Amino acid sequence: MLKYLARRLLLVIPVLFVTSLLVFLFIRALPGGPAIALLGERATPEAVEAFEQARGLDRPVYEQYWDYLRNVLSGDLGASIRSRQPVTDELLVRFPATVELAVAAILFAVLIGVPLGFLAAKHYQGALDQTSLVASLIGISFPVFFLGLLLKYVFAVRFDLLPTTGRIDVRSGFDGQTNFLILDTILARDWAALRDVLAHLVLPAVALGTIPLAIIARITRAATLDVLGEDYVRTARAKGLKASVVDRRHVLGNALLPVVTVIGLQAGLLLTGAVLTETVFNWPGVGQWVVAAIANRDYAVLQGGILFFALVVILVNLLVDLSYAFLNPRIRLR
Repeated sequence: MLKYLARRLLLVIPVLFVTSLLVFLFIRALPGGPAIALLGERATPEAVEAFEQARGLDRPVYEQYWDYLRNVLSGDLGASIRSRQPVTDELLVRFPATVELAVAAILFAVLIGVPLGFLAAKHYQGALDQTSLVASLIGISFPVFFLGLLLKYVFAVRFDLLPTTGRIDVRSGFDGQTNFLILDTILARDWAALRDVLAHLVLPAVALGTIPLAIIARITRAATLDVLGEDYVRTARAKGLKASVVDRRHVLGNALLPVVTVIGLQAGLLLTGAVLTETVFNWPGVGQWVVAAIANRDYAVLQGGILFFALVVILVNLLVDLSYAFLNPRIRLR
């Protein structure tokens, strides 16, 4: 297990290196640049040249990348061209919002998707099964941004049940220490602020988690149907074991392996979906930050944000691989 973990962690280094190189080259291959984005299309050539010289953007690309790589290895992701603040500091401020949103979305997807898929398989060809298939197909078909706008219209505009933007009411005056607002409000025992934070989290989490929910439900259904037809399940039933025991020990345990894989992949993809969700709901996370950086050609922010996404996806997949050994003792990671 330890050798496997060490080997996987070492693989993170070349993956991040290749990711940073490709992002660095692709961003600079785009037309325009930060000078035009910030100074405007009517900026004089002299102003553009002075801007690029001041930030080292007039040097050869390989020199810029070498300096960037050295800075990253020392823990410095550079400074934002627009705000002139260190990218690391801005990332530390924004990533708690994205993590809270992603965790809430994946919990929503798992807590509903896994039981729904399991029950649909247990009632194969029944009304629940058919309904779940139709609902999951609809859930997969809805784009995140459209679903977000629809939820805002129904639950905020029409019925005024939930807030539409931000993480907390600006009038609350609550100031968290870690920027994980759920944790901060619990530690501060500010239950009114906690209710407000959770209310702001509901709509973006549902919008972001609907597609993973549909996928997880379908995969759970398919995996459960496969396991239900196995000989060991029929043998367990023939021995007279209770249906709940058979489902828990023999069916669900074996069906969870492919489901866990899908959950891990969806958890990584949630970061991509968070870009759209955070934009629709004005959620101050990494996704919204990266979208603004694209418009401003803010190279340092784009590179830092994408490296963060890559690192999270790698770590999530590592956790999924390690979970196999706990879900099924027959699997040994070497």
